[in-house]
Amino acid sequence: MPLRTIPQTCRGIVRRLTAAGGDELDADALMAGLHLGERAPADRPYTIVNFAASADGRATVDGQSGGLGGAADRRVFRALRSAADGVMAGTGTLRAESYGRLVKDPARRDARVARGLAPEPLACTVTRGGRLPTAIPLWAEPEARVIVFSGAVIEDFGARAQLEVVRMDPAELTMAAALAHLRGHDGVQLLLCEGGPGLFTALLRERLVDELYLTVAPKLVAGESLALTAGDGLDPPAGLALEWVLEEAGSLFLRYAVRN
Repeated sequence: MPLRTIPQTCRGIVRRLTAAGGDELDADALMAGLHLGERAPADRPYTIVNFAASADGRATVDGQSGGLGGAADRRVFRALRSAADGVMAGTGTLRAESYGRLVKDPARRDARVARGLAPEPLACTVTRGGRLPTAIPLWAEPEARVIVFSGAVIEDFGARAQLEVVRMDPAELTMAAALAHLRGHDGVQLLLCEGGPGLFTALLRERLVDELYLTVAPKLVAGESLALTAGDGLDPPAGLALEWVLEEAGSLFLRYAVRN
């Protein structure tokens, strides 16, 4: 089932969103048509974040995000990756989600090349202590390009991926420094962050997030599952401006601009 826009009807000072009717949309065409990379400033990529959460605000089920999304969420997930020059994830997320090749479908890789992009995005992560989840499938992919920003030496672990380690002094290893390198050295214009909460919050603290794509799944999880953010509160809180609401099978797909 395609995604649908949710019609908005004015009711005084509020608007009622209803799932009845609406325009049917293709996720890939929708994302490709935004041309978000063209909005990149000179000193960093245009940075978007993608998360799924339950209706009670949990970002994982049994330690993974896959239990929250349905078929439409996977289409949005793939469409965002297909549009991005780089995909950033924290080392904990790489491990928990057992990351492999970022664009597995040859047709999607061909479509990226036809749009002037590399066959698949550059994979990126940050580690202050030099610790990586070396058992994940990503490292065994010879065609995968991976850049690691590290505050410590990373010993050779036999990665077959095209691995570049950018060593920085721990005091200088900021998210801004990593993003500046991705923009200036690697030509990344559109960066997609896929979490986890610690990485997302670090980007927010340095005011580096431009948009949030949030899937709200029609589920209640409870328990001790992760939230979208982590650590101390943001001061001031980051403001959001709603750009769109899409719906499919009860899941809401929210696009927010982040007010920095």
